[in-house]
Amino acid sequence: MDKKYQLLHSVFGHHHFRANQEEAVNAILARKDIMMILPTGAGKSLCYQLPSLVMEGLTVVISPLLALMHDQITALSAFGIKAAMISSMQSPQEIQETMQACRKGELKLLYVAPERLKGESFLNFLQTLSLNFFVIDEAHCVSEWGHEFREDYRQLFRLKHYFPKTPIAAFTATATKLVEHDILHQLNLSHPLIIRAKVERDNLTIKADYRNGNGRDQLLSFLSAFKNESGIIYTLSRKETESLALFLNTHKILARAYHAGLSTEEKNETYHAFLNDEIEVVVATVAFGMGIDKSNIRFVAHMSLPKTIENYYQEIGRAGRDGLPSSTLLLFSTSDIVEHKRRIGEQPASEYQKVAYEKLDAIAKFATSQVCRHQQVATYFDDAILTCKTRCDNCVDGEKQSVDISHEALKLLSSVYRTGQRFGLQYVVDVLMGSTNEKIAQNGHQSLSVFGIGSDKTKAQWLSIGDRLMELDALKVGEYRVVSLSEYGAQIIKQRLHVSIHAKRLEERKKASKKAKQVVTGAFELSTFERLRTLRSEIAKENGIPPYVVFSDKTLKEMAEKLPHDKEAMLDISGVGEVKFERYGEAFLELCAKLA
Repeated sequence: MDKKYQLLHSVFGHHHFRANQEEAVNAILARKDIMMILPTGAGKSLCYQLPSLVMEGLTVVISPLLALMHDQITALSAFGIKAAMISSMQSPQEIQETMQACRKGELKLLYVAPERLKGESFLNFLQTLSLNFFVIDEAHCVSEWGHEFREDYRQLFRLKHYFPKTPIAAFTATATKLVEHDILHQLNLSHPLIIRAKVERDNLTIKADYRNGNGRDQLLSFLSAFKNESGIIYTLSRKETESLALFLNTHKILARAYHAGLSTEEKNETYHAFLNDEIEVVVATVAFGMGIDKSNIRFVAHMSLPKTIENYYQEIGRAGRDGLPSSTLLLFSTSDIVEHKRRIGEQPASEYQKVAYEKLDAIAKFATSQVCRHQQVATYFDDAILTCKTRCDNCVDGEKQSVDISHEALKLLSSVYRTGQRFGLQYVVDVLMGSTNEKIAQNGHQSLSVFGIGSDKTKAQWLSIGDRLMELDALKVGEYRVVSLSEYGAQIIKQRLHVSIHAKRLEERKKASKKAKQVVTGAFELSTFERLRTLRSEIAKENGIPPYVVFSDKTLKEMAEKLPHDKEAMLDISGVGEVKFERYGEAFLELCAKLA
């Protein structure tokens, strides 16, 4: 048997390669430069880890995140593969020990951050070693047109100068054609094989909806299907991460906040609690998630609109890395778009500012459109796919019914005008609904002709109508979120123009059901899966590793279905190789026998 197939099964526990993997492995073994664009969860790491085992010498992996390096080294150790990292978090002695292990040929993979390669001394050290190839992970960071450009990545062009005969394998999950060309140019790759996989994640369900108020009722409804499952919720501000985490805990959902303002110790505690399944949910700003290697994340929710489709796609890519069905929810409002525009407008006028506006426009259209969401993401990344039919809200719901709100638009725009165009939307809606709050009384607005003429609708409905008028550019949002009429808004009043809105946006939201159906896949008893999961947690704790490193949820679910009775049957389970069987197999066989 070809050594690569032997290692694929004995080390990684797989019986066959996934799409595009073997092509990448073969190219690396043939010592070619490659550029691979592969969605998160499609098995990118195996594409370079397996060739490293087949080839003589050391593989140097350049990665931007310490947490990701640490997770990958932990996972490699579980496979019996010798790997280490050199980082700023280590002592000089630890770095020297790792360098000595490299000299002795004791390691197969060495992980380093890009800034390490700026120093002549480290490059000189690498020149003394027998290197088989370089890996540049998260290669989109090389491109100034990417969403996570890092200056240190720009220095990686030096690799071809110092190591002209050593191949480079560059990997990323997200790259438009513009970013792809920039990566190839910056890294100076030599006649590279370019592998661009399909963008579509066929195990992800994508849903986007207008946020109703703070969106928390919508979120609880979404989360009710994921009892005891892991997930990430992204928010725009640090304050909101803490407030929402507290809210979830009051609803018996174990959650913690994660943002850049926390101490390193607090962030590490939350990170490891999440990896080890000690908490269910991390509520985070964008500071969290890009480098997390946890395979059993079942959902990702956004409480506001991300800045770009690249950011969004990378963040939802955290879900379902093990290939099992997973869900995503995006809640947004027009005020999110307004806030992003304000922030972009504060930057100096430049090509970057122009591109930022274009990227914001793309994510705004994605959120508000009625066409297949998977197809929209694919189109953005220069890919072409068929509609998903069943894995996004737009395909499931079909064409959305519109209702006429011309009369309501007239009322709201008139209220903005009558209150002097000096207040925010919330205040204007309060006037419209006839609220008796102190501020309205102080301003004398209870005597206006528009006061109370909107009491037939709820505040949430009026805010949705206000959102719609912002989308149509009938309302402008200025400093301190003050709303005023645009030229088009004035025309709506004068000419009685027609205005419509999707009917669903005016529907009253139902509270989350406490007995929502949990998502379960596979022909097995849920209690059997939970027993296997408990054993996995116990073994993980004993070994000081995250549970998903022992076996993934996908492996446990197949185990729960088949309940293998001997070693041969256990090795037929996807994700169980010789190494992991020797370490953990007997304990799981014993439990499977009891459950059979």
